[in-house]
Amino acid sequence: MTPPVTGGGRHPWRAFAGWRHRRPFAPGLLVLLGGVEILLTQRASVTVILTAGADSLAGYVLPVIMIVCGALIVLNPRQRLFYSIVAVLASLATWVTSNLGGFFIGMLLGLVGSSLAFGWLPDQPARRWRLPRARREKRA
Repeated sequence: MTPPVTGGGRHPWRAFAGWRHRRPFAPGLLVLLGGVEILLTQRASVTVILTAGADSLAGYVLPVIMIVCGALIVLNPRQRLFYSIVAVLASLATWVTSNLGGFFIGMLLGLVGSSLAFGWLPDQPARRWRLPRARREKRA
């Protein structure tokens, strides 16, 4: 049994959910999972590996860059634009260096996640809904 949380009475899962909703969590997780998948395909059996530079250093460095960018997208959302650009470039480069981007799966996860991270906007205050000028004049 875990002791109850003191100081405000918030449950740890709710605190995590609040933290998660204030940052691009899902995009960062997709980029991270894409990098992990590509790293795992590097260790596939010899009969499965498509040798397109699988033994080269870039085949291992690019997925690690994707993993780091995925973690940094989540942990440092203010710099998400830079990290998402680096992640999309690393994802595209794995097509050549890492078994066709982890047999397409890892590359697609990285591309989708970095695209979502690039388009993510932090919470903004709600805009006040306004009628078009012609309709406002009719109402008055």
